[in-house]
Amino acid sequence: MKSTTVGLALFCLFSVALLADVLSVDSQDVVWNTPGVGSQDSMPLGNGDIALNAWFEKSGDLVFLIGKSDAWSGDLDSPGYGAYGLLKLGRVRVSFSPNPFLGAPGLEQRLRLREGTMEVHAGAEGARSHIALWVDANQPVIRMETDLASPVSIQVSLESWRQESTRWLAADTIPPIRDHRLTWFYRNPNKDIPQLVNLTTGASIEGRDLVGREPRSLVSQAPAKSHLVSIHPLTAQCATSDEWTQRLERQISITHAVPRDKARQAHLAWWRAFWDRSHVYLTAGEKAAEVTRGYTLQRFISACAGRGAHPIKFNGSLFVVDNPTPVIIKDKTGKEPDIVMPVTPDYRSWGHQYWFQNTRASYWPMLASGDFDLMQPFLRMYRAMLENNKRQIREFYGHDGAYFRETAPFWGGLVKITPETPGRYTTHYYIPILEYSAMALDYHAHTGDRIFARDTLIPVADAGITFYDKHFSRDASGKLYISPANAAETYWKVNNPTPDIAGLRWVLDSLLQLPQDLTTSSQRERWQRLLAELPAIPIREIDGRRLIQSHESPSDARALNKENPELYAIYPFRHYGLGKPDLELARASFEARRNKWFGCWSQDAVQAAFLGDTATAKAGVIRHLTARDPRLRFPAFWPKGYDYPPDQDNGGNGMLAIQTMLLQTEGDRILVLPAWPVDWDVDFKLHAPGKTTVAVALRSGKIFRLTVDPPARRADVILPAGLEDPKE
Repeated sequence: MKSTTVGLALFCLFSVALLADVLSVDSQDVVWNTPGVGSQDSMPLGNGDIALNAWFEKSGDLVFLIGKSDAWSGDLDSPGYGAYGLLKLGRVRVSFSPNPFLGAPGLEQRLRLREGTMEVHAGAEGARSHIALWVDANQPVIRMETDLASPVSIQVSLESWRQESTRWLAADTIPPIRDHRLTWFYRNPNKDIPQLVNLTTGASIEGRDLVGREPRSLVSQAPAKSHLVSIHPLTAQCATSDEWTQRLERQISITHAVPRDKARQAHLAWWRAFWDRSHVYLTAGEKAAEVTRGYTLQRFISACAGRGAHPIKFNGSLFVVDNPTPVIIKDKTGKEPDIVMPVTPDYRSWGHQYWFQNTRASYWPMLASGDFDLMQPFLRMYRAMLENNKRQIREFYGHDGAYFRETAPFWGGLVKITPETPGRYTTHYYIPILEYSAMALDYHAHTGDRIFARDTLIPVADAGITFYDKHFSRDASGKLYISPANAAETYWKVNNPTPDIAGLRWVLDSLLQLPQDLTTSSQRERWQRLLAELPAIPIREIDGRRLIQSHESPSDARALNKENPELYAIYPFRHYGLGKPDLELARASFEARRNKWFGCWSQDAVQAAFLGDTATAKAGVIRHLTARDPRLRFPAFWPKGYDYPPDQDNGGNGMLAIQTMLLQTEGDRILVLPAWPVDWDVDFKLHAPGKTTVAVALRSGKIFRLTVDPPARRADVILPAGLEDPKE
């Protein structure tokens, strides 16, 4: 008996040690041993604002596209849903002579996730050459460094495809090389939109011992083993190009003031802290390695593009690539020739605007991963829209309140909609302000940030509630009558849509639970009154089953999209779920849903996890986090679905689904492993409300480690039946 106990203890210790040894962010590095052909074979890098698609070519050249979160063109009204709205800055090529990588043995291109760095290595043992490429996590600069086996010369060249103005885009300006710097910029030609007038975006390339070779290259003065190339991007609204150049010079001076070695250490420290916040590693089970890699790489991609001036673009983020197939826009009148739009790295389907339903997918999972800094551009952008939207509501309708359009540029804005306005996908569509408020409430619950609650959460949520209160009438019983309004994009101009009712109930209930010193008595009185006036979530009996409905009426409304609006009452507005009333009603409604699919912006996997439907959630996670675009080499550059590759909806929804399978919270409750399959072993660390983290190691159906910080929150943990608390 004693030997059995000792053996079991040793097995447990061995298992946990094995988990710790095998599972780390280093094990998720992406490594290629063959060169690429073009940008379709690129790896992502970035500091949240500046991003690269980088690849190593058969020629032995290092090449990368540069993206930036605020590099907007003036092309905001392209035909159809394609546009050159968020531009690349350009493409940079680094060539070596003689080339130590060309034909050398042991070629390796490695994306080091822990360091936010791409490396290239080649050559025989003892004579290997190395390149490191990174975007400084704390400064607006791209660095390329070499450690070569023998002295070589390098040439750094700008490759611009915007050489002549077109009907869509102006040309890049490339001044003569000065002070050993190659500089270029794009001046936004839009003269009508204040946010775009004189917007100038570009960069300057400089390097140790580099001199100009006109018109678009820098070359080394002498061969060397060690080379350092720095690229300094800048976007700014400047009345003249000279003013932009002066601002760029000041930025470069500030960057130079920090010693490069010190900057490198700070860069590494930022990435270490990022990876220490949270993780999800599957160690056994169906598709476990692929799912782990998909989750980890999607989180990396979000970090590379998530700290800039503007939020992550759902349709490709900052990582769109060249596409050899032009977009042809047919002339429906038959009187004009078809329009052929060249597809460059500037192009993306679904255009320049932010679509809330798509953009949210990148941001909901940042709560559990603890990436609150990455949420700031999203939270900030919509907060900045509020005052102008409130002004337009008063102008259009003569009452207070505001809402956010489903599709809007980064500065927001509304159009007047009357009951007579024809139905469309995003017309009569008001719920984004409610979902933003729900996310903001969760953000406050996680962080306890009172300044955010005072300055952002409460003003936005109260404006949205006020809009519904003032804009819609009451029925004969005194209940709010939300009509006409869309049930998401699927049912147009219906009455009392479920997403709106569920959203209002969720936001009002949550606001009333905030500490009273954050709100006023008049606010609470208004909120309580409107909560009492809300209609019930529509439910009716069909074929002997009670089911949540998408809207109250009319019953013959035509479905015009692939959403399940009734399930918004499960997620994002969590009225139904594990441990809550009417779980079977919600499960029956989920089973009866009209649209059943995974990928892109589908919410099926997330909603299944909230209901404890483990099999469906698992299938959805596998689809979201293992899908591959056959044209793109990087394993987390997801196929377009209904969007544009690499599709951020797909990865974001996959992350949220697996987090929800692992951890669900409501109030003080922390449900651990509420929808977890028996064949998946896992090691995870995730965040919960109340500045809490939960870390678990599960192996062969047994929990080996359960750590809750702060320890007092361990009493709030609820485990599934059959799983024992290891009682550390």
